[in-house]
Amino acid sequence: MPILSDSLLFQFIPDMGNTASVQTEASDSAHQPATTASAPETKPKKKICCACPDTKKLRDDCIVQNGEDACGKFIEAHLQCLRAEGFSV
Repeated sequence: MPILSDSLLFQFIPDMGNTASVQTEASDSAHQPATTASAPETKPKKKICCACPDTKKLRDDCIVQNGEDACGKFIEAHLQCLRAEGFSV
């Protein structure tokens, strides 16, 4: 059984021996740090289902016990947490 799958292996070695593509990628990455520096602040680091588990649990428990109409503050708190994690909800 191979350690790396074929698709994963080809991600790491897309153009063996092709130095032109390596140089192009290196020169392209030299121009990207300014744009990638701001991207991590806005791009979520987790899946939305895994972000903000505390506010999610409080929101869900409230909705089950009291109904959605009575839980506006928990819903809004969860939405604010998701936005702070970088999700646009």
